[in-house]
Amino acid sequence: MHTPRHRLTPLSPPSTTLRRGLHLLAAASLVLATAPALSQDKPQEEPFWAKGRPKTEAAMRMAPVPAFPIPTAADKLPIAKMKLPPGFKAEVWASGILDARGMRQGDKGTVFVSSLFVAGKLYAVVDKGGTREVKTLAEKLFLPNGIEFHKGSLYLATPKDIVRYDNIEDHLDKLPAPVMVYDKLPGDVPHGWKFIKVGPDGKLYVPVGAPCNICESDDRYTKIFRMNLDGSGVEVVAHGMRNTVGFDFHPKTGNLWFTDNQRDWLSEDLPEDELNHVSQPGKQHFGYPYCHAGDFADPEFGWGKSCADYVKPAAKLGAHAAPLGMRFYTGRMFPAKYRGAIFIARHGPWNRTKKYAADVVVAFPDGKGGVSRIEPFLTGLVENNEYLGRPADVMVMKDGSLLVSDDHNGAIYRISYGGRK
Repeated sequence: MHTPRHRLTPLSPPSTTLRRGLHLLAAASLVLATAPALSQDKPQEEPFWAKGRPKTEAAMRMAPVPAFPIPTAADKLPIAKMKLPPGFKAEVWASGILDARGMRQGDKGTVFVSSLFVAGKLYAVVDKGGTREVKTLAEKLFLPNGIEFHKGSLYLATPKDIVRYDNIEDHLDKLPAPVMVYDKLPGDVPHGWKFIKVGPDGKLYVPVGAPCNICESDDRYTKIFRMNLDGSGVEVVAHGMRNTVGFDFHPKTGNLWFTDNQRDWLSEDLPEDELNHVSQPGKQHFGYPYCHAGDFADPEFGWGKSCADYVKPAAKLGAHAAPLGMRFYTGRMFPAKYRGAIFIARHGPWNRTKKYAADVVVAFPDGKGGVSRIEPFLTGLVENNEYLGRPADVMVMKDGSLLVSDDHNGAIYRISYGGRK
């Protein structure tokens, strides 16, 4: 996770030395910003992400990896470092989008982009006849990660509520007044940011993550809910979800699949994050906080519990890999083997000594509710144990290409295919 910081606006692209300095400054700001103010009577309280951290020297050095506090200039983005399967090409689709996270495309081609701690903004990327203009539609928002476009309206979710902007593509220069859809979300910062999507049933799907690293919580948390588009008829779709920041619906069955980030500070190599499949809405429990990755009982909350009582993941995605956005591929540009496969953005771990992931992988459903295999797709963004970029979301464009957002650099990449099919 990241925390807010002031945006710096240099006169020219920062040098490598300056960028490293800014990165270190941002890291220091993150630690300070997540700790409450000190008083003479109370000791300093740990930020929520540090709960359960071992007091060893190596663990105490770890903290969430902050994004750069300014977007990376287009000519400095790590396109040349990216590796893709033969026939695929990566290019910069848009830059200068501080903290670019979730993406949705409007009916008229506008790509809406959300942000999180660093920016707190909502953007629109508009094609101007071959060039793209980035518009800031709103700012000073409360962790506005969750966005969805549906029938001309943009839905925006914060940890505390969901609003709707109607006929938004005709009002990009001045947003219409937001319509309140739902205002009864808990509002917690820990795992409170959203990923939302309208399902094939016409209902809005909304997660509420755990308000902690590991804990038992009340009925408001660790679930995926769905509701009517006016906020009525709220019901539970999945239980035992720790924190999902990405889900999609199978293009044929309509079933919900979601990524889930597992607990921290248990081990460098355990537990593994998950890709899950909801086959019985409202009836399945996916384990948290009792069982992780389908086969590992929590050392604190797993006593007296059996992992056999919970739904096993369709696939394991790596320890602390931080899988975020995911989409079923419904385009026609890519080779036939990718049609119906799931592209998953793995943000990469912060609480692991050796960095990895920061990539896009492809999961191939086996037709039986599980996954037959997972293959690398976009790699090359970890170098010298540092991140060159961190994919946050993926989106299939109308032409079949794939957009990948990178909140670390404040950019969006386009992946296209020009080889033999």
